[in-house]
Amino acid sequence: MTRYLLAACLSISACAAGTLRPANIRLGEDACAHCRMTVVSDKTAAQSVAPGAEPLIFDDLGCLRDYVSETPLGDAAVVFVVDHRTGAWLDARQAVFTRTSEQTPMGSGLVAHADAASRDADPASLHGAPVTADFILQPAKGKTP
Repeated sequence: MTRYLLAACLSISACAAGTLRPANIRLGEDACAHCRMTVVSDKTAAQSVAPGAEPLIFDDLGCLRDYVSETPLGDAAVVFVVDHRTGAWLDARQAVFTRTSEQTPMGSGLVAHADAASRDADPASLHGAPVTADFILQPAKGKTP
């Protein structure tokens, strides 16, 4: 019995120490952490995931940007964004961002892609302007996590 309890504890601690992953978003049910609107698109969603905390879900990259500028995320948080073309989740620190004329839930027009090749293959980004990750993820000056 003790052996099984020890094995269970080790499994739980290994999972807790593992890599953070994006949560499943429930379209039409989950609310944006910034604007409180229901998340309706899986092409413009984002989320911040931190150890021991509920994920913060965003319906638009503009909402993520505005939230981070008001409430900096902790150092342990990982921000995930969706590749607009493929729908795959990716770490926002490695993403390529573009301001487009694409209709997004809150009108920011911001979309993310895994790399320049994905961006260039997405018709929505055809005439867009590149945006730095810092524009999306940088907290406001004078605010610390």
